[in-house]
Amino acid sequence: MTKLAVLLAACLSLQGVSALWPIPAQYSQGNDTFWLSSSVSLEFGHGHAKVNAGDSAGLGCSAFGSTHGSGDDSSSSKKIHDAWDRTKDALFKNNIVPWKFHPKGHNFEPSPGSGTKITKVVVTQTGEDIEKPDYQDMKEAYNLIIPASCGTIYIEAESSLGVLHAFSTLGQLFYAPAKKSDAVWGKGPVKISDKPKFQHRGLNLDISRQWYPKETILKTIDALSWNKMNRLHLHATDSQSWPIEIPALPALAEKGAYAPGLTYSPQDVQDILDYAEARGIQVIVEIDMPGHTTSIAEAYPDLIVGRNIQPNWDTYAAQPPSGSLKLNNKDVDNFITKLFKDLLPRLNHHTKYFHTGGDEVNNAIYKLDPGVGTDDKQKIQPHLQKFISHVQSEVKKQKMSPVVWEEMLLDWNITLPQKTIVQTWRSDDASVKTTTAGYRTIAGNYNYWYLDCGHGQWLDFGGPAYQKFYPFADYCSPRKNWRLIYSYSPDQFLTKEQAKLVLGGEIHIWSEQIDSQSLDVMLWPRGSAAAEVLWSGRTDANGVNRTFADASPRLGEMRERMVARGVQASPVMQLWCHQNVGDCELNK
Repeated sequence: MTKLAVLLAACLSLQGVSALWPIPAQYSQGNDTFWLSSSVSLEFGHGHAKVNAGDSAGLGCSAFGSTHGSGDDSSSSKKIHDAWDRTKDALFKNNIVPWKFHPKGHNFEPSPGSGTKITKVVVTQTGEDIEKPDYQDMKEAYNLIIPASCGTIYIEAESSLGVLHAFSTLGQLFYAPAKKSDAVWGKGPVKISDKPKFQHRGLNLDISRQWYPKETILKTIDALSWNKMNRLHLHATDSQSWPIEIPALPALAEKGAYAPGLTYSPQDVQDILDYAEARGIQVIVEIDMPGHTTSIAEAYPDLIVGRNIQPNWDTYAAQPPSGSLKLNNKDVDNFITKLFKDLLPRLNHHTKYFHTGGDEVNNAIYKLDPGVGTDDKQKIQPHLQKFISHVQSEVKKQKMSPVVWEEMLLDWNITLPQKTIVQTWRSDDASVKTTTAGYRTIAGNYNYWYLDCGHGQWLDFGGPAYQKFYPFADYCSPRKNWRLIYSYSPDQFLTKEQAKLVLGGEIHIWSEQIDSQSLDVMLWPRGSAAAEVLWSGRTDANGVNRTFADASPRLGEMRERMVARGVQASPVMQLWCHQNVGDCELNK
């Protein structure tokens, strides 16, 4: 344990008062005034911060030894410098005046010039960064201290990932004054020791059913990073469109995209990966297969069986257009090999993982497949096993590990390499089964974490279907409000041994009725509710469920900070409730 960590352990006894989101593992905060100057400098320490634990009670300046180094130190990576520049923008250009969170007429703002002026932030990175870190290699913990009367903020982390998270927290500790100023104010002293509960904290974004400009994806990456999420799962292709350009197979995007120009070039993909990596996020690309692949037929019709069968498409697919990659077909195998040989080397420098899909494979369609000729699942299974084994072999050749949807294991009994990550979505029981089978699991039960639910049906009903589906609620209604999202944990109902295999979870945005114009309001701040569950856990250190009364003012402030930075997030509750804390509770 470092000396800074020892000091934190001795001091984390005061009641935390800041509206931090997600809530840190341990923190306390005093009520003295601090002003952070816009001329604040960033400096770097060497090794561990020199801390005198004997002065820990007051967090006085003597608790800290002198710091060493400057921006020229090897620890001062470009990632940290760029993140600091973004943090300063959030603090001094896009900060909030927190009037919404105080009673009308309340004088909450300190007098200018009062308290302690902070002019320096000292960052000490105690370890080396690891390129494309695997789950066990991600070092995201950090310590943050604002001592009394020192004029300095101290941050310590083993890797730049921890430093980035510390900057996100720092940005929430200060507020803009009502009158224009070159400084922002906060309360202290502050002591924070923080680390995530789950390693995988992600968003699954469907970019195939609707077109999302690259700029929208980058903006979403920013918001994910502010919420300390660390994975963006891009559901990149589906039956409706193929927007990813594959130079080795150029006709895929040329014919499979919705329109010319609505594609992601190799440079676009690289830009997304670089942007995400600079913000501590890994992007996991999914090419779903063998189902959800009809768009391939626009360029290679002979590879797909059951293409857009009408009017009875629902016999052969979960949604139109129907179509699935053929099984027991050498041309399909060669296509997969060529596709992965082009795409995966452009991804494997960034992450070790590639998602191969496998959800909602329709057995009826394979009665039409010359290589299968039956809808009997038991007879289809060996052909599907052969297909999946080839897919996984090609992933391994490109030095990556596969992620699959739960159906491959639970519905089709496919033998998967033990390194495979299984993503569950249909029930909590699915996670029980996948972890019992020994597979690492990413969870996200649709009853809680499907953010597209509650829009109603998007199909046009007529004839007998009109009465059957009236009043046209979608299959996963109702809408998942933030309180429901907040009540779910990816490891709920699991034993301790099973829970050890849960890497974390993902919230999901399927895009039948969502696009770049509505994404923000659908995703935020509901996604933030899941972010706190994934970072902080559904329960506190004493195992007690966090309350809505505690969460709503903090989430409300987080929403305001996102809006100030250009994210069109929805309100958490009516403004009167924020200004009258406790008066909107119902406990009987």
